[in-house]
Amino acid sequence: MKNNLRILSLGGLGEVGRNMMLLEWKGEALVIDVGLSFPEENTPGVDYVIPNISYFKNNNTKVLGAVFTHGHYDHIGAVPYVMDKIGNPPMYGSPLTMGIIKKRQEEFPLQPKLRINEVNNGSKTNIGPFNIEFFHQNHNIPESLGLFIETPVGNVVHTSDFKFDPTPTNAPPTDFKKLKELGKRGVLLLMSDSTGAENEGRSLSEKTIKENLEIIFKESKGRRVIAATFASLINRLQDIMDLSESHGRKVVIEGYGMKTNLEIARNLKYIKTKKETIISAEKARNIPDGNLTILCTGAQGEETAALMRIANQKHRVFKLKKGDTVVFSSSTIPGNERSVQTMKDNIMRQGAKIIHSKMMDIHAKGHAYKEELKEMMDMMKPKFLMPIHGQYSMMMAHKELAIEQGMSEKNTVIADNGQSITLSEKSITLGKKDVPVGPVMVDGSGIGDVGGVVLYDRLELAESGIFVIVVVIDKKTRQMKNSPDIISRGFIYLRESQELLTEARKKVTQIVSQTAKMKSAKDIKADMKARMESFLFQKTKRRPIVLPVVIEV
Repeated sequence: MKNNLRILSLGGLGEVGRNMMLLEWKGEALVIDVGLSFPEENTPGVDYVIPNISYFKNNNTKVLGAVFTHGHYDHIGAVPYVMDKIGNPPMYGSPLTMGIIKKRQEEFPLQPKLRINEVNNGSKTNIGPFNIEFFHQNHNIPESLGLFIETPVGNVVHTSDFKFDPTPTNAPPTDFKKLKELGKRGVLLLMSDSTGAENEGRSLSEKTIKENLEIIFKESKGRRVIAATFASLINRLQDIMDLSESHGRKVVIEGYGMKTNLEIARNLKYIKTKKETIISAEKARNIPDGNLTILCTGAQGEETAALMRIANQKHRVFKLKKGDTVVFSSSTIPGNERSVQTMKDNIMRQGAKIIHSKMMDIHAKGHAYKEELKEMMDMMKPKFLMPIHGQYSMMMAHKELAIEQGMSEKNTVIADNGQSITLSEKSITLGKKDVPVGPVMVDGSGIGDVGGVVLYDRLELAESGIFVIVVVIDKKTRQMKNSPDIISRGFIYLRESQELLTEARKKVTQIVSQTAKMKSAKDIKADMKARMESFLFQKTKRRPIVLPVVIEV
């Protein structure tokens, strides 16, 4: 085992997001990406979900360095919460990726200074037993880099999120000659993006998207165009600004994340516009509708995002007008469907026209489809394949694709988070799922203090409400001093439930009279909770959280 490479994912397998992987050789590790995922319906109140890094506390593993494939938050977003806890190792990534990381780190002034190293396509670096060469990949954010890693057991290729786009906008196309050259060096293991593995054919080119957006601009003559997309889609933002300039439009940027990313990209010369193109929302008041584009965040129906504020008539400047063209140049993230649909309905009720990706090809995900995945395997010619990034069904589709291409099933592995993989020159073996990888919740300034019990209570509160009972007991007489106070939130409206309230008070009084002389305050609370839960269910067929408060004076 000492002469084998250990591969372990702390997030990113069997899920979309929270990507964090490590390659370990004799107790020394290389970390690949440190990402987060966003909360779902079963994690109310949670801001982010980050990888569980207790593995490093429980082992003597030394992190020599961390490499970052690109600047999306599912690959870099957990940096402020994780890096100092794993020794603040040197970090390597492209200038744009590092720029986004540095800008976000400004929100965490108490964290130690990051040890940042910028790399580019073709850069080579040595991190302990790992020699790494970075190579260009097309994605939907510039400077996405794949990794060619020379390890003591053989060469490992990590594709990063990628697609093969023959006609990208504002970025060079895939360097197939380079990929073939890497494959000729001999690839022991290919770790390849699986997010698009269930999709037939090839992914959509950004050139096609821009051509369709051009049609929308032509058909919106004399009207405002309000375009919503992800703040991280730098190339898409550039395309919309290019089209705005060619159609004589000024552009207003709305959304903190979008403004931040554009500032970073502009400093790195990834965004190029005429000096007078981008204007403030206030100056837009004097611009004719046909000469204005509003480029904003909020395509996911986020409550405080720019598009939602416009749709809800809460924006400080912009109100929807009849005839506005609202463009959703993004896909809906699973879980956001209801809020997005509600927002669309609200927009249309105000007379605006909506165009989205199901009506027209105006958005493409940045992930390879089946034919592109086949090409990657053909060029790399790996001995072993490990599908990464994506739900289990996506990774399984990737594995089946490899088998169809002639790879032996025993040479393909699908791992779960926390399941170690042992790689040697001759074999790849799945180990036990013995590393803790349960999600760590970030809630405000709290990291990891929101667990299953807290989430259960939050869901119960949302489902059934809370019923608080406050009683004051005389220590000497063991009698209740006053009538019990009852507070209800999300269960019943007390003003309209006087009969139930009267019965509940009688029941509480009865419980206290039976138990106060014989039991402590703690025991009275436990007895009251159990008996009042039963009483309320009998009366209402509901199960609110019953919270007794017993005060002895």
